[in-house]
Amino acid sequence: MTRIPILRIGDVLLVTIQVELEDHIATQLLEDLGEKLVATGARGVLIDISGLDIVDSFIGRMISMIASTSRVLDAQTVLVGMQPAVAITLVELGLTLPGVRTALDVDRGMDLLDRLLEHERRGRVLRARGR
Repeated sequence: MTRIPILRIGDVLLVTIQVELEDHIATQLLEDLGEKLVATGARGVLIDISGLDIVDSFIGRMISMIASTSRVLDAQTVLVGMQPAVAITLVELGLTLPGVRTALDVDRGMDLLDRLLEHERRGRVLRARGR
């Protein structure tokens, strides 16, 4: 069975999807990512979908579920590399991706995650100080 590799870079898990994302692979990715978040305590998830030329409603929902699962496990999700056809398809299907931030590429996505995680850290420090 094909599995999508999940790499840890500091506080971030990097998922690069470079294969056709069939339903069973997406389902396995959701399970693997949840387990990896719990095992590592990572605070961010960067999903690169630049290898996807097309998505269907199931894959769109799976991306949304991955983001929701990550959020419940206290991690931010950034989706990068979305092709225009994929974005159009998601809009045509009426799918929204609540809790998912997007960036054009991996560099910009990592910058966005760094800012989001730094903002969270500052908020936690202020709350700990009672401010």
